[in-house]
Amino acid sequence: MKIKSRALRTRVWFRALSKVERAIVDLTVRCVENVRSTTLARTISTIVDKILQCLEQDFMKRAERIGHEIAERLCTLGTRWGNKASSSWKFDRRFIEFLGVNALNT
Repeated sequence: MKIKSRALRTRVWFRALSKVERAIVDLTVRCVENVRSTTLARTISTIVDKILQCLEQDFMKRAERIGHEIAERLCTLGTRWGNKASSSWKFDRRFIEFLGVNALNT
């Protein structure tokens, strides 16, 4: 239920899942308290993995976008302060991801 509400909030629910997959999750949540069928458990597990993967990709895309903006500002500032090596910071992918994830977590 938590993953479903998170997927709905971030609009991954309709973008990543087919109508059948959404129906399977909805019916399972409504009708079953404990999943006893191994087939149903595998199916639900596959759907949940799909949702989590899309949520993670969305997070990393946002982190890269925000991190790139911050890296641009830091490069400009570093160049103004006389640091010649700072112009390469905006091309360092790991530095950009670090800045973006750090900004999203604060």
